[in-house]
Amino acid sequence: MLRVESVLGSRADAALHHAIHHLEHHGSVEFVGIAPVDLDRRRLLARTDGGEEVAIALPRDQKLYDGAVLLLDDHRAVIVRAGVQRWLRVKPATSSDALELGYHAGNLHWRVRFDGTDLLIALDGPAATYAARIEPMISAKRVTLSEEDE
Repeated sequence: MLRVESVLGSRADAALHHAIHHLEHHGSVEFVGIAPVDLDRRRLLARTDGGEEVAIALPRDQKLYDGAVLLLDDHRAVIVRAGVQRWLRVKPATSSDALELGYHAGNLHWRVRFDGTDLLIALDGPAATYAARIEPMISAKRVTLSEEDE
């Protein structure tokens, strides 16, 4: 089992790029697939695409991201590959609808981000599950929904 206690840097870092590029030509780069919902976790177990189990325990000031280098030595590299995050875009009709939508999103502990007046909700399951929680707003045409990939 590989134990990882820190992120070494980004795959895009100039200082790491040459070594990773060399290892890629020799088939010595493995990827750890991490679901977008798990990127904020500091401790988790995962498996590389080569089958090795990886125990990740990061300090509080570090987090996982797509391209995070977890191991780099003369023989191999292990890099995080994040899945695609799906988002539910919710467009409120009025500012009072936006306020109520924000109340519901906070109460339901949804992971969100903002795009102008739209609220983007990170989907960790079917969009219909999220829509069901705000159905009265949808049926009254106080909000409209659309799904997006990051």
